[in-house]
Amino acid sequence: METSVSVEDKKTFIQWFLGHYQLKKRESVWILNYLLNHSQVLEQVHFVLEARFCPRAMIISTHCSKEIAFRFYKKHIVTTDADKSFHDIRLHNDEPIYIQLNFKGAQQSVQYMNVLEDNPFIPDDYFLSSHDKKEMDLWLDYSLYKFRKAKIEQKINEALDQKNEEMFLNYTEILKKLDNLSDYRYND
Repeated sequence: METSVSVEDKKTFIQWFLGHYQLKKRESVWILNYLLNHSQVLEQVHFVLEARFCPRAMIISTHCSKEIAFRFYKKHIVTTDADKSFHDIRLHNDEPIYIQLNFKGAQQSVQYMNVLEDNPFIPDDYFLSSHDKKEMDLWLDYSLYKFRKAKIEQKINEALDQKNEEMFLNYTEILKKLDNLSDYRYND
């Protein structure tokens, strides 16, 4: 993954963040200061939303946030031990790490939005509500119904063109069944 946010922009943001917010865990301050002072490591840092989906991630929260103080994810292991995560960052300084910051007004913070990157690990349907999913299912069902109906109508027209009464009766019966099944859902 190429870095789309410069190291300097990340440094500026971290300095601003540390100057404006008090973190729930003092070790989080140490980690962010370490990143500030190590450009090679900071190159691998990506600020994202929903970091828990990333293979190597850290979630840091401020006192003004209701979220957990600190979490570190590495593959399928989760820890709240900031010391372990700090050692992992130092030992694997050439691997990407994704950081989510929880603080009041994060979604409206221009400074945060300037360094925020798309999270490539979020599932495609993550932001869909159950209502959205139901609507998609209905739309898909309706699309399949319209497709099947058009195909059956085409077969009926072919039967008429060929003056094939048996084929005509067969496909009109299929069309009736399809329409009966769909009557409760679609107003066609």
